[in-house]
Amino acid sequence: MTTISFHGEFITLAQFLKITDLIGSGGQAKAYLAETAVKVNGEPDNRRGRKLYPGDRVEVAGAGMFLLAAEQD
Repeated sequence: MTTISFHGEFITLAQFLKITDLIGSGGQAKAYLAETAVKVNGEPDNRRGRKLYPGDRVEVAGAGMFLLAAEQD
């Protein structure tokens, strides 16, 4: 499992895909989510605006499992 740290209270699923280099830009999120199975905390989700919080677990088919964490200053 890979830990992904970010600033702020939450990030969107589209932002997550971008910072993990699974997509090149936020505009690609809709098409990527239509073609790739993504689970958030064990539940399928394809909403690019889905808010992800520290402690959430994201599983992306073919890319693995990720744990979100708040970035420490």
